[in-house]
Amino acid sequence: MPKFAANLTFLFTEVEFPDRFQAAADAGFRGVEYLFPYVRSKEDLAAWLQGAGLTQALINMPAGDWDNGERGLACLPGREGEFQDGIGRAIEYAQALDCRNIHAVAGLAPADGPERAAYEDTYRKNLGWAADQLAPHGLNLLIEPINGKRDVPGFFLQNSTQARAIIAEVEKANLRLQFDVYHVQIMEGDLSHRFRDCLPDIGHIQIANPPDRFEPDAGEINYAYLFKVMDDAGYDGWVGCEYKPRAGTREGLGWGRDYGLG
Repeated sequence: MPKFAANLTFLFTEVEFPDRFQAAADAGFRGVEYLFPYVRSKEDLAAWLQGAGLTQALINMPAGDWDNGERGLACLPGREGEFQDGIGRAIEYAQALDCRNIHAVAGLAPADGPERAAYEDTYRKNLGWAADQLAPHGLNLLIEPINGKRDVPGFFLQNSTQARAIIAEVEKANLRLQFDVYHVQIMEGDLSHRFRDCLPDIGHIQIANPPDRFEPDAGEINYAYLFKVMDDAGYDGWVGCEYKPRAGTREGLGWGRDYGLG
């Protein structure tokens, strides 16, 4: 059975952030994730997490000036020092929260042209360096393709084929793929085949249902089928629920009753 983590940036927004941890636990979730932990202290986050008996499934590393449109630092030439500082901070939070997975958000880049090469070179070098920093702590570095058609135009990393080629080139055992089903469906489709093919590289999964990024109960994807594919393939990592509830988080958890949620 899939091991679900509630993304507290998207779910349980009916209550204040500190209360979302217990709300997630009460609804049957075993883990949590959220976009960025750094606006709160490590101590507070750890207390809320432990108080609810939850596991921190994933954190994102600092991703630049998010409020003003930046979407990550990993591929940006000239920002290497900021990226490295961000990895140091992410390690501190990951250790405090007993979290094994850190996502390095790629950033925006030209789609092609002569300037593209500098972004690609920076990305590979940053990932290799970061993976080496995380390895002694038993931490994984994750990279996530995000669709550029709808959600983040200009995002550097947009499909699983590109991501897996980079993972193969960087050659670090703790560099893993964050397989967001919502983005993969928009950019690539053929989900069950693509999941099985990508499985050796997958370190984390996230879900939502296109076209509107709602619950995994109605939309383009048959999630009941896909969850069985995950189980049959032996995937035992986390499945992060990063969707927008249509009409309240608890009201929309009917899809999860067969998995202990509700």
